[in-house]
Amino acid sequence: MNDRRARYVSVLFLLSSVLNSACAVTHYSIPEEMKVGSVVANLATDLGLDVKSLTLRKMRLDVLSSKKYLEVNKETGELYILERIDRETLCPSRVQLTTVSNCFLKLDVTIEQPIRMFNIEVEIIDINDNAPQFRRDTMHLDISESTPAGERFSLNNAVDPDFGANSIKTYHLSESDHFTIEIQTGRDGSKFADLILRKQLDREKQASHHLVLTAEDGGVPVRSGTANIIVRVLDTNDNAPRFEKDNFKINVTENSPIGSLVVKLNATDSDEGSNADIEYSFSLYTSEKTQQAFTLNPSNGEIRIKETINYEDFRIYDMEIIAKDKGANPLSSQCKLTVLVSDMNDNHPEISVKSFQSPLKENVAVDTLIAVVSVTDKDSGDNGEVDISISDNLPFRLQKTSDNYYELLVAKPLDREKVPEYEITFTVTDRGSPPLSDNETVTLELLDVNDNVPQFTRNFYTIPLTENNAPGASLGSLTAVDPDLHENQYLVYFIIEREIMNTSMSMLFSINPENGNLYALKTFDYEMEKEFLFHIEARDSGVPPLSSNATVHIIIMDQNDNSPTIVSPWRAHGSVVEEKIPRSTDKGSLVSKVIAIDKDSLQNSRITYQFLQNTDATLFSLDQYNGEIRTTRMFSYRDARHQRLVVIAKDNGDPALSATVTIKLSTVETALKSYSDLIEEPLEYDIFSDLNLYLVIGLGSVSFLLLITILVTIVLKCQKPKPSKGAPPCRNSVISERNSTIADSTLVSNDAYWYSLFLAETRKGKLVVRQPVPKGARYVVSSIPRSTGVTDTSDSAASTLQVN
Repeated sequence: MNDRRARYVSVLFLLSSVLNSACAVTHYSIPEEMKVGSVVANLATDLGLDVKSLTLRKMRLDVLSSKKYLEVNKETGELYILERIDRETLCPSRVQLTTVSNCFLKLDVTIEQPIRMFNIEVEIIDINDNAPQFRRDTMHLDISESTPAGERFSLNNAVDPDFGANSIKTYHLSESDHFTIEIQTGRDGSKFADLILRKQLDREKQASHHLVLTAEDGGVPVRSGTANIIVRVLDTNDNAPRFEKDNFKINVTENSPIGSLVVKLNATDSDEGSNADIEYSFSLYTSEKTQQAFTLNPSNGEIRIKETINYEDFRIYDMEIIAKDKGANPLSSQCKLTVLVSDMNDNHPEISVKSFQSPLKENVAVDTLIAVVSVTDKDSGDNGEVDISISDNLPFRLQKTSDNYYELLVAKPLDREKVPEYEITFTVTDRGSPPLSDNETVTLELLDVNDNVPQFTRNFYTIPLTENNAPGASLGSLTAVDPDLHENQYLVYFIIEREIMNTSMSMLFSINPENGNLYALKTFDYEMEKEFLFHIEARDSGVPPLSSNATVHIIIMDQNDNSPTIVSPWRAHGSVVEEKIPRSTDKGSLVSKVIAIDKDSLQNSRITYQFLQNTDATLFSLDQYNGEIRTTRMFSYRDARHQRLVVIAKDNGDPALSATVTIKLSTVETALKSYSDLIEEPLEYDIFSDLNLYLVIGLGSVSFLLLITILVTIVLKCQKPKPSKGAPPCRNSVISERNSTIADSTLVSNDAYWYSLFLAETRKGKLVVRQPVPKGARYVVSSIPRSTGVTDTSDSAASTLQVN
């Protein structure tokens, strides 16, 4: 660009005379802040140039400023805005002038063929695009409250970059009773405001004033700016100190400690700083005696006792106090103080306990006299009136007999076991203000009497004892407690003697008479004796002696001390059983059934069956719960004719006990008898069979035993003492009430009867099976002929004997 201009300068210099005579200045006016791209004018039209030749003649525009704000379209000749024009930036030297001042952009337009140059002048017109602004947002002023009204204070003025009507026009002040403003105009046309005090200030009423100054310009729309004015009011000493009251009356008790606070005077001053600092002093009207008895703190106004005050010496003190501030011209005020000395309750009441009886038996009667108490107080009036009391929680009461004399009586029954002794505190209090008191404590000890029955920790003891115990085994300690003392507390234990079935309890059990330890004297067998019930007595050594008893229930616990006994199949000689079975037996057929019984109970008598040996494990199966041996398949020509099975019957005890049986099976080719041949006649038709004979004998025995048991039970109930409330129904000694009430079912339910029935039937060549039945006293016995060695337990093939 510079090279091009240098080339044109030489041409322009040669033709300057021609061009100067021919050129004229073209003037345009535009507002600032026009949008970029806006068209100002068409230079080709205004300069009389042919628009079609502009490109050929290479029209260009030169702007004589640091920025090129305008540009010309070389095809259409239009002059347009190239970048934003800010009048305040373009003409900064004139921003403070409030009168209209022109701001121009100088442009040169040059074309060639022939070369011509045109001068263009663009005036930038101001718009109201700036708001007035103060140099400081907050202005602080300190004004004394003594400043007279009409005083003037200068304020910082606001500035506005705009010109003419758009510059600052006026100022406004927020509403105030004490201040107003006056607008001034400077030599350069700028506007500023002075703050004027309209009304004298009072710091005590309002220590500071907050004002808002607003500057407005003359543009459309109007723009404004604000600044805060904070006026701090300075204090002057124009207020004297003031007391709360002009006269005070204070009561002081005699003998108050030296240094005690009598009163704290508090004078206030509305001023601040040293004008509010107050100093206190006695006036000349205060006597020397008063100043000797009391001290006055000059800083805080505290009046304290300086020496001991005696009501009998001096009863009223008068004084006058002056409060003065520390201002340059100090101000002061005064108040009067009257101190009234009041009498003090300075004598404690006294107490004396006479005729006190201790120790005392715990069964002493109510209203028994324990002690006589007298009280005194050297004071007079209310200070000499005395009240006496004891704790409300004590079983005693005070009864006044005459002036200052009281009797201490028993108010409630006493119990040494609950409270062995009492701490009785007598408290005496006078009616002075403040009251004085004194106390004295005596100890009343109670003597024991035998008034408590020994008590067992429980009324009913259940003690488990495992059978086969060693003689002398300890069963535990049955101790009782007696809260009495000495011989009234010493206990002796006994077993209350009684005989059950000609057996004395002392032959079976013993108890240590001193500590209540219980022992078993013999070895017990659960299968013979299952429980015992008896009473223990605890007796103290008092006069007369007191006693109580407890019920002891001994339960014999079963041990696994009996091995299972195999009762089926029957073994006449040794432990090997020989059976025959047809080779044509179907799959699932019953081959044999092993039955074992165990004299133990519960878990110890639960029996399971297992194979110890099995010639062919694929041929037979054994039910572990009912002992049934069945075929798992049919026999084949490859199977051996002789099979050996060893079955073990094991109980559920710990450790487990067991028994074994060996069964030798031989397969035969003979056919089975017809189904009808296998069924025997019902047992009830053979009234003279051995089984029926045994049954009749057994039922007769059961009936006889039942009758005997009922008679014995009635006799025992008539003889024995009434059982304690906590004891269960009497289940005594060898034969319990439970066993006696079901004696009619004992025979059919115990294993001995089953075993005898089994022997009777097997002697006749029959297989007897004990089948489970629903809950009750009914048992089912199945007998099957064994002539062929074949066993069939189906319901249709079995003859059944039911025993009730």
